[in-house]
Amino acid sequence: MLSTLHGLNVPRLALLVVLLLQSTVRADPLLSSWFTEGSTKYARIYTSTANRAAGISTTTWTEQTSPTYAGVHEIDYSSGWVYIKNTGLAPYIMGPWDNPNHPRNQGTSTGVYRFPRSPSVISSLATTGRTLTGQGSIGFLVDGVAIYNTSDGFSYSTINNQDASPQTKFTGPGQNGDGIWNRDAWPNEGGSFDFPLNHPQPSGQYHAHANPIGVRYVLGDNINYNSSTKFYSENTSATDWKHSPIIGWINDGLPLYGPYGYSNPTDPTSSVRRMVSGYIFRDGTRGTTDLISTGRKSLPLWAQQAQNKTTLTSSQWGPNVSTTYELGHFSEDYDYLGDLGYSQGADFDLNKYNARYCVTPEYPGGTWAYFVSIKADGTPWYPYNVGRWYMATPPASTGQPPIPGNVSTLTVMNADTPLTQYYKTTDTWSSTPVTVSGSTVTLSWNAVEGGIYQVSASTDITSTPWPNLPGTVTSTGNLASKTDTVDTTNTKKFYKLTRTGITPYDSVGY
Repeated sequence: MLSTLHGLNVPRLALLVVLLLQSTVRADPLLSSWFTEGSTKYARIYTSTANRAAGISTTTWTEQTSPTYAGVHEIDYSSGWVYIKNTGLAPYIMGPWDNPNHPRNQGTSTGVYRFPRSPSVISSLATTGRTLTGQGSIGFLVDGVAIYNTSDGFSYSTINNQDASPQTKFTGPGQNGDGIWNRDAWPNEGGSFDFPLNHPQPSGQYHAHANPIGVRYVLGDNINYNSSTKFYSENTSATDWKHSPIIGWINDGLPLYGPYGYSNPTDPTSSVRRMVSGYIFRDGTRGTTDLISTGRKSLPLWAQQAQNKTTLTSSQWGPNVSTTYELGHFSEDYDYLGDLGYSQGADFDLNKYNARYCVTPEYPGGTWAYFVSIKADGTPWYPYNVGRWYMATPPASTGQPPIPGNVSTLTVMNADTPLTQYYKTTDTWSSTPVTVSGSTVTLSWNAVEGGIYQVSASTDITSTPWPNLPGTVTSTGNLASKTDTVDTTNTKKFYKLTRTGITPYDSVGY
């Protein structure tokens, strides 16, 4: 069955299909949690810090020569899968970045992103048989922005006595480093993150490595936003928290929540607090190796398992802890408390994969879920979103397979507000969005940015065709309006709205 919700006039026969689809959507958070309110407006960036300070954004730039829309613009589903069509561009204003990259539409003409509706969770908590998270997207935030793992893709090169980096690539097979002491993206690339804490890579994929506060603010997850400075920050003055919403979905089909969950994982009436990561610095406390004293000559157990290395030779040692290579510079500078004899639930909340089994508002019966990890002051803390492995087994191919034909479709980009309103000359207006001031009638509606609209009017709702009001309206944002003159001759007047076209845009992937 193929079904489409347009937010316009739905025939009576189709209404039953719509209600059934809406019931299905509400029942499955993987369908209902996507933030689609931004999909009807153009993606925007600040091209400089001066423009950000002045509030000047643009809908086109060098890598994006035509406007395109933000985020997730279509959701498709079958019995086993959810598919999203997505530009990958945030609904809030992005940028600027302290690197040469800029985002661009990530849509393709043939493929979409997909997530399994029944995650295959490995019952054992051991790393055996698990899939390591790799480079590129390991999932997507509900606003369409990609989620990346903890690494920036580079590591220390012992033979060269320095990190490989975007500016320093070495020749030969190890041009990105040895792959043993892997650079953590947050301390190494954080300077290139914008205020929502995301940045684009050379391909133009805008992505989050750590605490994605932009989408958390959009969803109301304890984030402050200063409209003057354009700065986002954790609301550290809060003393009473709501459970975080689902802010993303990982490739294995499990949800990613913000930092706040129930203190008792099986009791939704328990207090809500910040979830505590199971990872700590290797600084000699709580049984960890003191890398400051010993040097980087050993890997924590979790990294031994990930790299299949028990001991390191001198040619594999990392650099000593210093101002250049501070503790936390590498992912291997962290130890997992569960490997040191401490217990999840008693000493920390999130396991080696940054997940726990718990009840949530969306899953009252319980689910495995990832949580964002931050410190009490809101600073991102390792492993940020997801640990080194997936909690559940991701499909062999998660990224952009062709969409099958036998799916149901929720179209969100076309969601205009239907308008059939009327007024009486001697009474108040029947309902919004129709208002009157003196002799002027103003009709307002939610619009697709760049949409072209025709308003028609009639004093007799049964007669067709309805005459058009002069001119069309091209929306410049998510709201549009049209004025008319109060009809003093007739007691009633009816209005209808039709989107007759749309301004050309980058439609790859639509």
